[in-house]
Amino acid sequence: MHKQRIFVSVVGFSDVERHALNTVFRLSEERELSYAPWVPLIAPGAEVSPEANRIADVALVDGESAEAVLSHAKEMPPGQRLIWVGPGAPAHAWRVLQRPIQWASVLNDLDAVFAARQADSGYLDLDVSSPAPLDVELDEPAPTAKRALLVGMDPQERKHLCSRLAQAGVAEADEVSSTETAVALLRRNRYSCGVFNLDEHQLDVWALARLFADKNPQALVMGISEHASPLATWWSRHRVKRDTRRAGIHALLARPLQPREFSQWVERL
Repeated sequence: MHKQRIFVSVVGFSDVERHALNTVFRLSEERELSYAPWVPLIAPGAEVSPEANRIADVALVDGESAEAVLSHAKEMPPGQRLIWVGPGAPAHAWRVLQRPIQWASVLNDLDAVFAARQADSGYLDLDVSSPAPLDVELDEPAPTAKRALLVGMDPQERKHLCSRLAQAGVAEADEVSSTETAVALLRRNRYSCGVFNLDEHQLDVWALARLFADKNPQALVMGISEHASPLATWWSRHRVKRDTRRAGIHALLARPLQPREFSQWVERL
């Protein structure tokens, strides 16, 4: 399959947000549909490539930045989509997101840009609210034994999860605490189960959960979060449920984990 790429013009955003966005770009290189930052400047004397002449497919604009005012005033190039983050979105914004940024939502919207572009070209008739289909190949054949990936767990959670998964016949579990390690494991292995700590802000957990679901379409994907607890506010519960659906997560469990609730899901493996 021919690899497709979406070019994104990024306006504004903090250093932390740009780091997270660059991680989304890096993770997307594992897919047939990938994203890359659009850089309009060409060094003097350099040969101009066909990609350098094209416009960005997406303008991702921080509505709280000083440069955002230009996005209100200037006309959008034909075919370009504007994704606006923050207040004061112009009428021609294609998508509007609020802070804190849910990177699963950004990934979903970028997929929708490709679907919309194909539909505009007459190649596809797609619902642009849904992600474009993915075709991802792994570096190694699938193992026969059931295997689990545990992302961002604390020691007590890891001990409980490994014990319960072993009882369910999942004897092999990879425990990771970094985005790079998780991506490397996803390249090599097939998994029957993935458990993601959605409250871990040191990892790009949402992007990893989405990548895991794409690479392991038959696997059980679980997310755990304090925001899923009955003690959390209604809006927190609503938002985390919405984002888990977008990330391809099947089961959302409250932290701290309740053994009975977790066991009911693991029994499906």
